[in-house]
Amino acid sequence: MNRIPTKSEILDWISENPTLTAKRDIAKAFGIKGAARIDLKRVLKELEADGHLEKRKRSYQDPDRLPPVSVLQVTEQDADGDLFAKPMEWHGEGVEPVVLVVPRASDPALGAGDRILARLTLVKADDHNYQARLIRRIGANPKHILGVFRKTAEGGRILPVDKGSDKEWHVPADATHGAQDGELVEAELAGPKVRMGLPRARIVSRLGDPSAAKAVSLIAIHQHGIPDTFPDEAIAQADQAKPVDLKGREDFRDLPLITIDPADARDHDDACYAHADDDPDNKGGHIIWVAIADVAAYVTPGSALDREARKRGNSTYFPDRVVPMLPDRLSGDLCSLHEGVPRACIAVRMQLDADGNKLSHSFHRGLMRSPASLHYEEVQQAMDGSPNERCGPLLDPVIRPLYATYRALVAARERRQPLDLDLPERRIELDEDGKVVSVNFKERLDAHRLIEEFMVLANVAAAETLIAKKIPLLFRVHEEPSPEKLDALRETARASGYNLAKGQVLKTAHLNRLLNDAAGSDEAELINMSTLRSMTQAYYAPQNFGHFGLALARYAHFTSPIRRYADLIVHRALVAAHGWGKDGLRPEDYDELEAAGQHISDTERRSMIAERDTTDRYMAAYLSERIGNEFTGRISGIARFGVFVKLDETGADGLIPMRSIGREYFHYDAEANTLMGSDTGRIISLGQRATVRLAEAAPVTGGIALELLALEGDAIPQGRRSPAGRAPRRRSVKAKRKADKTKRKVKRSRR
Repeated sequence: MNRIPTKSEILDWISENPTLTAKRDIAKAFGIKGAARIDLKRVLKELEADGHLEKRKRSYQDPDRLPPVSVLQVTEQDADGDLFAKPMEWHGEGVEPVVLVVPRASDPALGAGDRILARLTLVKADDHNYQARLIRRIGANPKHILGVFRKTAEGGRILPVDKGSDKEWHVPADATHGAQDGELVEAELAGPKVRMGLPRARIVSRLGDPSAAKAVSLIAIHQHGIPDTFPDEAIAQADQAKPVDLKGREDFRDLPLITIDPADARDHDDACYAHADDDPDNKGGHIIWVAIADVAAYVTPGSALDREARKRGNSTYFPDRVVPMLPDRLSGDLCSLHEGVPRACIAVRMQLDADGNKLSHSFHRGLMRSPASLHYEEVQQAMDGSPNERCGPLLDPVIRPLYATYRALVAARERRQPLDLDLPERRIELDEDGKVVSVNFKERLDAHRLIEEFMVLANVAAAETLIAKKIPLLFRVHEEPSPEKLDALRETARASGYNLAKGQVLKTAHLNRLLNDAAGSDEAELINMSTLRSMTQAYYAPQNFGHFGLALARYAHFTSPIRRYADLIVHRALVAAHGWGKDGLRPEDYDELEAAGQHISDTERRSMIAERDTTDRYMAAYLSERIGNEFTGRISGIARFGVFVKLDETGADGLIPMRSIGREYFHYDAEANTLMGSDTGRIISLGQRATVRLAEAAPVTGGIALELLALEGDAIPQGRRSPAGRAPRRRSVKAKRKADKTKRKVKRSRR
């Protein structure tokens, strides 16, 4: 038959044959040959344009799909021993997909009827559409243990790594997972509780040498006391959560709100969409929609989930893992704005004029369905003229309008003059074993800046709305630098040949002028680093003191409620302000805002320190194989005990101990923040170029020790120096006479 099937016939066939979706499969099914294939291609294109189909490579699929983290129910085990499951949440109109569960050796046994939380991968196979890796069994919340395994005749024991803890666990012989004596292992409690003897555990992951790269982040988690297991009650609440429906919400499912995140992102807090304003009174203006995951709908005040989220304060990110603020069921599934599935959101619609000034905004509680989860690089490539198959259909209707709106916001940003530091961020790449394979500096794309500008504008809108409605909230506060720190920055700038004016009200524009003057020079990195060090630490508070760095009078965090508790508080305040439901901020919560702000400011700092320590350890592990090599860098810090150098190649900071700085003694000048050689008068100051030799790199501590070889191209004399850098003291007359007498005795004896 050469009759072209109707659109409904094609959709029905694709739904019934989800693994046979290539154009040739469809043509073969309906007997279409020759020139009639052109007409079939036209119909498929129309279905794609209408949103009924999505083209992936050379096949067409129903755009509805499962979230990457989903709840499944195990259905059966076939004759080959393969375990299959079905999704508990399926919104597609086609045939429900089949999921193959791929167990790991350490996974517990699963049987028909078990409900599991799993991470899914889309595949093309004859008998299944997805492969699933177990995260955990629903209703189970085994306690996780980190310790050193010691082998015994009966199996082994796990010794704790926590300081001051003497608790041990027994590992039966069949639960060791092949662990070797002395290895760092991750385990979970197994079997019923026992009254006598050690509690039982089974090893789920072997991390190898406790000083190895794969153990680094786990050690930091335990050292800094970051909670990494959820209470049973919180897990139970997360497991019982159901997807929200449209009741009491606006329907945004047809609005093309796309998410743009890092390629390895597991959760998606925010989505955006922009288009030209059709208001004739706002010629050249823009409309921005920013939709944020509605976490408040699932995490209600005073609940077990709420208590644990507040305790954590935020998610903590390491190169190899994330310690989330919320359980995976929420952070990776129900609260995440995944592609192709309906998700609850709180959205803000903002109207801009042609110059990027915000004219108005309004908040809405809705239900959305993102047509695409994209990453920064592919979006930027699409705008640069190389769209892939995911971005191609979205380029003109979605991506180009986003960039047009961004250009207007850039103009507004330049007028506002927020602090414009140029400090590249390191990205540590790990292999499957957790070993560092490369250290690169993250490329800053317009796609990154676009999302940042949209989020800043949405955060401003949230603060303005709550102030106008007189609802208490937590502001993101960044106060201006102290006079002492500004004086230190002025001194550094003056020593480098630049000027930071004194005697006027400091604005970010003044600092940007200094940064621009130094841009492209040898002192640029020093000026940027010194400016950053002059800044105060941002924090959360119910009082509004403005945000100095962003040059904003009103600012609150609204756009990341999956990973920051402060944003969840702002969401609840918006719910209360608009009367959207009973899950908003309660009157009794107002008195707790001060304490909440202090606590989550502290947890934020805790995470920053843990992340920094982990990065230092990974860097030390990476460099430990290059002991003795020479590197170039720049003096980044000076202290009484030595000099810090930031290496050009990796951005790692190493210490040159005072004893390793040449043959002379160096005096420390705290006021000038310099060292001066006692013999040569050589001055060592911030920003100077240095050539160093790597003397030591300790992965366990993250310490990197260096030896100074050259400063600003001049070689530094090596070798032992005299005590305290002083010339040998002149001998006393009495000592000299004694020495002469000894010489005469020796001379007579030789005769």
